[in-house]
Amino acid sequence: MSEKVIITAALSGAGTFKENNPAVPYTPEEFADEAEKAYKAGAAMVHVHAKQDDGWATHDVDRIRATHDAIKERCPDVIVNLSSAVGGNKTSEQRLTQIVEIKPEMASLNTNTMNFGRIDRNTGKIFFEIIFDNSFAMLEEFGKAMEEIHVKPEIEVYDLGGLDNFFLIEKQGFFTRPLNFNFVWGVDGGQKFRPDAFTTLVHALPEDSNFTTCGVADEEFKAIMQSCIMGGHMRVGLEDNVRLPNGELAKGNYELVEWAVKVADILGKEPASPNEAREIMGIKRKG
Repeated sequence: MSEKVIITAALSGAGTFKENNPAVPYTPEEFADEAEKAYKAGAAMVHVHAKQDDGWATHDVDRIRATHDAIKERCPDVIVNLSSAVGGNKTSEQRLTQIVEIKPEMASLNTNTMNFGRIDRNTGKIFFEIIFDNSFAMLEEFGKAMEEIHVKPEIEVYDLGGLDNFFLIEKQGFFTRPLNFNFVWGVDGGQKFRPDAFTTLVHALPEDSNFTTCGVADEEFKAIMQSCIMGGHMRVGLEDNVRLPNGELAKGNYELVEWAVKVADILGKEPASPNEAREIMGIKRKG
């Protein structure tokens, strides 16, 4: 069990806007500001959904590159993990091209096709819904492409079926070790956080794997606490949750990172530096 805990800040989700929290970044400069503050607070990695000036997610390679490069210019040491989702209803080509051309150190690799939306938890009313397409063919195509250009996949697991999907494709033998998983909780269409489900996922992983976790809204803090207890890592940030545990709006990603640092401290662990995180996750530093 590692005593170093990798903290990731997911700076801005495809469905998170300034209307939800004014600190949500849109421009490359805003992303760089949020990344720098999160890094100084204890984050070793930032997860990025680049946006247009109006806040909508984009697959435009130039815009994503500008966002990536602005972060790296401001914080050369931080690991940038680019999303391969880039918003709803994007084609496979639109999602993958930016990864292949920019070649970040890490990128998300989603494991199953699923409902993905936003539903009022009190009334059940559907506000937004898409089918998040992640076929076996896409899992194979994206995984091979990432491994060929030395972009370490972060394997996104929304339920136990997604993990089993990955294991089927892994039999082809092109994924390099260690494997790095992220358990996602609380997405409408995915699994709700349950401690026993978390334990089941951890026990299903190969021995030489790493895992982190993230949770939507108030599931964030419960999920990261259990991950840290079980020897895993933690992801927080405005993509997943815009509020502190007391319900107040976070002033930025850095305040959520500070809470993750507190969790680590309570459990007698320390935040990993970016280079320590690279060593743990098997990332080959670019440049």
